Amino acid sequence: MVGVNGTGKTTSIAKLAEYLKDRRWRVLLAAGDTFRAAAIDQLRIWGERAGVPVIAHQPGADPGAVVFDAIQTAPSRNVDVVVVDTAGRIHTKFNLMEELKKIRRVIAKQDESAPQEVLLVLDATTGQNALSQARHFTQAVNVTGLVIAKLDGTAKGGIVFAISQELGIPIKFVGTGEHLDDLAEFDPEEFVSALLRV
Repeated sequence: MVGVNGTGKTTSIAKLAEYLKDRRWRVLLAAGDTFRAAAIDQLRIWGERAGVPVIAHQPGADPGAVVFDAIQTAPSRNVDVVVVDTAGRIHTKFNLMEELKKIRRVIAKQDESAPQEVLLVLDATTGQNALSQARHFTQAVNVTGLVIAKLDGTAKGGIVFAISQELGIPIKFVGTGEHLDDLAEFDPEEFVSALLRV
């Protein structure tokens, strides 16, 4: 899971864990955002709420090491899906995007077919900047799907049309609230109807 700070990424990770658990998948979360102690704590709290284990190191630790440990731990815990949190990268910062690429390489070394998904979390209220974010993250780590967060309230999220048209990235999920079960699979007809609703 990738995305800039403030998009709702950590909350979306917890919702995705709940979604997968509801479908009887065993889930493990990896606290790969080691740059902020608060991010690790936040993921642990959400992990407890969702009832899924979290692999974490100390703040400032190598994110790649956290991801490595999570993937190594998964088989012994009979885990089906490892969901990796990453630092809230400012997409224009070269060094931070390089760190994301490193995490991707660590994952691929453990499993040649992994990561099976790279989901970019976008804030529905962001507007045109979301397209720029999508371009940069896709270039860096080959984004395979979008999670549109904060689609509750007045946010419309119409920028996803431009992202889909230019980059061809499918929308996988939409976040519609703050609760663990406020994540839904993307329904294009319902989405367009909501946009056109007066």
